[in-house]
Amino acid sequence: MPYPTHGGRHELGQNFLVDPAVIGLFTDLVGRTSGPVVEIGPGDGALTLPLSRSGRPLTAVELDPRRARRLARRVPGHVRVVAADVLRFRFPDRPFTVVGNLPFHLTTSVLRRLLDTGHWQSAVLLVQWEVARRRAGVGGASMLTAAWWPWFDFEVHARVPARAFRPMPSVDGGLLSMTRRSTPLVVGAREPYQEFVRHVFTGPGRGLREILERTGRLPGAAVRDRLVAARISPLALPKDVTADQWASLWRAVERGGRADHGDARAGRPGSGRSRSRR
Repeated sequence: MPYPTHGGRHELGQNFLVDPAVIGLFTDLVGRTSGPVVEIGPGDGALTLPLSRSGRPLTAVELDPRRARRLARRVPGHVRVVAADVLRFRFPDRPFTVVGNLPFHLTTSVLRRLLDTGHWQSAVLLVQWEVARRRAGVGGASMLTAAWWPWFDFEVHARVPARAFRPMPSVDGGLLSMTRRSTPLVVGAREPYQEFVRHVFTGPGRGLREILERTGRLPGAAVRDRLVAARISPLALPKDVTADQWASLWRAVERGGRADHGDARAGRPGSGRSRSRR
């Protein structure tokens, strides 16, 4: 049976999900989480209505006030529809789950806002396919992922074809989950670690050994030992480093290059790497 032909407003970047199979997978993933739900960009309620059947408190944040008003008339009493810009929306100050089919052109802005927001424990998001892969470290991690890996685990679950949306975008989507780690891989303030990641990603050099030496963040003699301890090739690129390996390198920076007994864990194949399910 063909999918419905209606869709979102082009100027708002709205591509609404209309494939029942994808909606079912999405709701199943959300069902593995707990607590109140905040949905980003509910549109006409393709996800809102199925999610509401769980009985969990749900707040749907919709930018388009006309769609927000229409949706508010269709949802049960435990669902609240708010007409607001999610980039300015005040999220709950208690544990909650985030879900949403994100406008592709706003994906990075929304992800940055979420990662910098406290209290939420899990997020299930539909984003552009290549963004989902990069965030989950599939084929190489982005600087944004590496900067937040010690505090969050990222996993891509499925590729969503463009035909599952109305109007149909030019690229496929991907179902991405983000989970806050109960025990962070890095202890202490985030900013120094994230600045270190930025220096490494943007630093000159033909491989990680050369890049680290040029940043000056580790004593020259210690760089080779740290890479060996963490089982990182000296010619590896920053995108190839796993979450645990980044944490190991940062511990070495904090100690000025001295040995770390936790480095053996960092070097295990696949340790700390985000996952992909296709």
